[in-house]
Amino acid sequence: MNLSKIRTGVYICHCGTNIAATVDIAAVAEFARSLDGVVLARDYTYMCSEPGQGLLKADIQEQGLNRVVVAACTPLMHEPTFRRACQEGGLNPFFFQMANIREHCAWVVSDKVQATTKAKAMIAAAISRVHYHNPLEMRMVEMTPATLVVGGGIAGIEASLRLADAGKHVYLVEREPSIGGHMAQLYKTFPTLDCAA
Repeated sequence: MNLSKIRTGVYICHCGTNIAATVDIAAVAEFARSLDGVVLARDYTYMCSEPGQGLLKADIQEQGLNRVVVAACTPLMHEPTFRRACQEGGLNPFFFQMANIREHCAWVVSDKVQATTKAKAMIAAAISRVHYHNPLEMRMVEMTPATLVVGGGIAGIEASLRLADAGKHVYLVEREPSIGGHMAQLYKTFPTLDCAA
């Protein structure tokens, strides 16, 4: 895509006071507005809330956004939430990028000036990155719900039995002519002197 046609919306979450207590949110939003391709930058108390997601969806449609950056908490927690909101707003969900300014910034940097500087850098990086995203389409593929265990030693046998007990079809592969590994070569095991076989 021609970078001159990029229209990025940036959303900075306060996360209650988790982020806002350490990061100067207003300064970060003002900084984001000055970056290339950014047509709006907003802050909101809880971006993951229904009203926060609604704001994002409305802006995609009303402002013609074709990229979205959310600076909030961990992507592990809310990346699917924001991707879904982008999709519901009419944007390919893979034109979304998240900056984790809670765990990677607000929670680990105690000085407000340093935390704000770091948050600005993280958001600038996310904005730069999302400019180069390509649209992706999710597709369904058939898969065989089976498991291949390589190695028929004690660990491989135990793993195979547990998987089979869980209802999985298991293929156990061993390069030697018999299973059991080194254990099968032993006569008795210490300390109980049980038969190894």
